[in-house]
Amino acid sequence: MNQDGLHTELNALERKVQLLLNEYQNAKNELNILKSENQELKSVLKQKDERIKDFQNQDKISKIVGSIGKSEEETSEMRGKIDEYIKEIDKCILHLTR
Repeated sequence: MNQDGLHTELNALERKVQLLLNEYQNAKNELNILKSENQELKSVLKQKDERIKDFQNQDKISKIVGSIGKSEEETSEMRGKIDEYIKEIDKCILHLTR
C-alpha cells in the first residue's frame, strides 16, 4: 500500500476513534444526568410514601375518634375530613404511578 493510502486510512481511523470518544462522553454525561434524576425521584417517592403513611395514620385515628360516639354533627365533620384525606391519598397515589 502506498503512503497516500496509509495516510487516508489513518485519518479515517482517527476520525472514527474521535467519533467513538464523543459518543462515549455523551453516554457518560447522560448516565450522570439519569443517575441524578433517579436520586431525585427516589427522594420524592420517599416523601410521598411518608405522606401516605401519615394520612393512613390520620385515617385510623379518625375512625377511632368516630367510633367513640359523638353527636351527628361531629360525626359528619369527621366523615368530611376522612373524605378529604382519601382524596389527598388518591392524588399521592396518582403522582406515584406517573
